[in-house]
Amino acid sequence: MKFKLLIFAALFMLFGHAFAQHPHILTQREQASVIDRWLDERITTLLPGLMDRASIDMWVIISREYNEDPVIKTFLPATWHAARRRTMLLLYKAPNSNTVETLAVARYDVGKSFKRAWDPDSQPDQWKQLAELITARKPQKIGLNFAKDFGHADGLNLTEYNNLLAYLPKDYHQKVVSAQNLAVGWLETRTPFEMATYRHLQEIAQDIISEGLSEAVITPGVTTTEDVVWWYRERIKELKLDTWFHPSVDIQRADPSSQEHLRSFAVKAATEVIMPGDVLHIDFGITYLRLNTDTQQLAYVLRPGEDEVPQYLHDAFKVGNRLQDILTSQFVTGRTGNQILREARKIMDAEGIKGSIYSHPLGTHGHASGPTIGMWDNQGDTPGAGDYPLYPNTAYAIELNAVVFVKEWNKELRVMLEEGAFFDGEKVTYFNGRQREMMTIPRKTSFLKNQD
Repeated sequence: MKFKLLIFAALFMLFGHAFAQHPHILTQREQASVIDRWLDERITTLLPGLMDRASIDMWVIISREYNEDPVIKTFLPATWHAARRRTMLLLYKAPNSNTVETLAVARYDVGKSFKRAWDPDSQPDQWKQLAELITARKPQKIGLNFAKDFGHADGLNLTEYNNLLAYLPKDYHQKVVSAQNLAVGWLETRTPFEMATYRHLQEIAQDIISEGLSEAVITPGVTTTEDVVWWYRERIKELKLDTWFHPSVDIQRADPSSQEHLRSFAVKAATEVIMPGDVLHIDFGITYLRLNTDTQQLAYVLRPGEDEVPQYLHDAFKVGNRLQDILTSQFVTGRTGNQILREARKIMDAEGIKGSIYSHPLGTHGHASGPTIGMWDNQGDTPGAGDYPLYPNTAYAIELNAVVFVKEWNKELRVMLEEGAFFDGEKVTYFNGRQREMMTIPRKTSFLKNQD
């Protein structure tokens, strides 16, 4: 027994720290259960109000296998990875009803939420069955997923659209409208359960980022930025998570020949060996429980004799934090993304802050539906998506950069930051705090991230 305890103690000393590094991640089976439970809750609690807000009493979503509408994927059960054959979903909110009828005009039930409403043996024509179900309910407006401003809401292809109109009676054609605002509302609105989990999800992402930007992964003079990028890809897979984009790691340094601070976002950074004195920037996101993170943080590689980030870099970082505060202070229910950007930039200019704001909604997609708040290549109005208003219970990637002249480098440093946050209708709260100082490589002192 004593020998077994010694073995256990040795194993704990070797691996215990690693076990404690990341929050608990559910098994695939557990994740499926949560996803399906959340879907049922969203249909019950969110959808009726969203349909009323959009003034649409019937929503029809049609997709063929492997040519899926982005919206239909959010209605599929966890065990479905795609539509099957041609999948038709009909969602109808009757007058004065507080619930939404959900039917699957398909050969199968679509999860627990959508019961099969088509028997091919008695009615071989699927389109005719759909048309009969629609006309029997006499809807005032039939929302279809075609949209001018949001790709997420534009998933109905021309073939399906033409087929539906061919089967619908002529007097129903005038009832057909764009479901853009309904689709965006469905995609952007988060439930209390989702938001409770988003902090956990962000914590996982931040812990992986922290591990990668540390001496556990980086040996200055040896490790390249590309080595770190692929370490992140492997780590994501090891943890049985997914990502929605390939991460990036790039360098800014005092060397006058290094022009990283001027690089366009359209150009991938060159692979470089990481050296003492470098400022590392990472852009990283994971997907878990059908939700996405999008995070950018900074780290500093200590020079010989240094135990902390130089004060001049710390001061520059604070300008990035200030720009975050300016932006989030302008989040007001009903304001459009363009209005938020304009008001934030007025304060930036008044305070003499140079930089760019390019924040976006976050949720079932990484670059999700909702108000666009600036673009990296456009600091003016974004027609369409920028004109969409801000609603409560929505999530955002607070993404921006502050450009600060560093006298000690005799050049500018671009403080690129991005953190997930929630807007409750009155204020913005970061999912799991935000970075308030650069991480150090190696960690000479314990690195503590302040929580807001």
